[in-house]
Amino acid sequence: MTSSSCTATIWSCSGGSKSLHYAGGMSIVDLEAQGRLVREASHVLAQAPNEQRCAVLRSVADQLENVEDELLAVNAREVEAYEESGPGRDRLTLSHTRVRAMASALREIADAPDPLFEVLDRDVRPNGLRVERVRVPLGVIGVVYENRPNVTSDVAGLCIRSGNAAYLRGSSSAMATNRFIVKLWSEALAKEGLPEEGVALVEDPSYEAATAFMQMTSVLDCLIPRGGPSLIAAMREHARVPYVLDGDGNCHVYVDEFADLDKAVAIVKNAKTSRPGVCNAAETVLVHEKVAPAFLPALAFAIPEVELRADEPSRAILTNATPASEADFENEFLDLILAVKVVGSLDEAVAHVSKYGTGHSEAIVSENEANAEAWVRRVDAAAVLVNASTRFIDGGELGLGGEVGISTQKLHARGPMGLRELTCMKWVVRGEGQIR
Repeated sequence: MTSSSCTATIWSCSGGSKSLHYAGGMSIVDLEAQGRLVREASHVLAQAPNEQRCAVLRSVADQLENVEDELLAVNAREVEAYEESGPGRDRLTLSHTRVRAMASALREIADAPDPLFEVLDRDVRPNGLRVERVRVPLGVIGVVYENRPNVTSDVAGLCIRSGNAAYLRGSSSAMATNRFIVKLWSEALAKEGLPEEGVALVEDPSYEAATAFMQMTSVLDCLIPRGGPSLIAAMREHARVPYVLDGDGNCHVYVDEFADLDKAVAIVKNAKTSRPGVCNAAETVLVHEKVAPAFLPALAFAIPEVELRADEPSRAILTNATPASEADFENEFLDLILAVKVVGSLDEAVAHVSKYGTGHSEAIVSENEANAEAWVRRVDAAAVLVNASTRFIDGGELGLGGEVGISTQKLHARGPMGLRELTCMKWVVRGEGQIR
């Protein structure tokens, strides 16, 4: 979301009352009316049987495959109209593989254990009171996201499965694709006897509508942004609803002095090049000075398509590398660019991550168990990895079926947010007439 997406607001009077209208035709009144329906739907979904919720997900999974060609045709028109290149276009683009992955994720979520009313712990007090804590839905989950039409399906599936309603505000670039996917959800919900407003899409993509959406305290229980720095900044500035930040992914791979260098090259290559425009892609590789002379030429040979921006010790080895600036170690490139730094110790690597990392995912490559354990204990991030690519920090890869986002906060969720992260706790106390 950028300032270029802002549109002028128009005040009009009707029946003696004022209503703010957006460029897309919706008004604050429309948004609130839609929100009330989503809120009412959330109450029904919270009490819906597990089998009914699962049936909705399986129905949508089947339909995604049945209408795949039609969906891809709608999406292709939006991709063709999209003016930018790079990661934004990649995120917007659906393919046969991605649609089938969306359907597969829904079936995996449907097959997962029901998170609702799971007993977290129980106790019997000395006075005979039986005390439990159980999982219950949050209510209405609002998600603001840019491009990423697959998020529309993933979020809807996780929300419905966990007994929540999904209220979605996507970007204008993906409006037709999102509308198509949401229609599948509305139809599946109605087919299973549940309110179709359980998955709803804000039809106005304007900046003003997004701001109003972030302030719907009477509708939303939790707000999750999926986008770049400008969206996160807008969330911090405007949101009145409690939010969980799906933050930047300035992720690192540290190649330790005890690393298996063949393994390290493969891990860094995967972490950087398999899909560079996503938040779990590596942006910086830190290399111990003892292995840098052997590792860095091997890495450069393995990833010729990647621009290496290197510090001075690295450039003494990689003579064709671009000099790295301070900003290069701060940036989330989301592109085929990798910052490179030689460090003298594990301590220096940890200090670098502490200074520049965003708390997302941080990996070490090492055959030394003590160093690996030190990395696990000392690095402050939502996820740490030992001898594995940062690209594994994903809800589907970690067995969650899908994710609403990857939280870089510490309250109430951290890391990939799946079914359990879309619930909260309720205390249940049972007695036989005890009084205090």
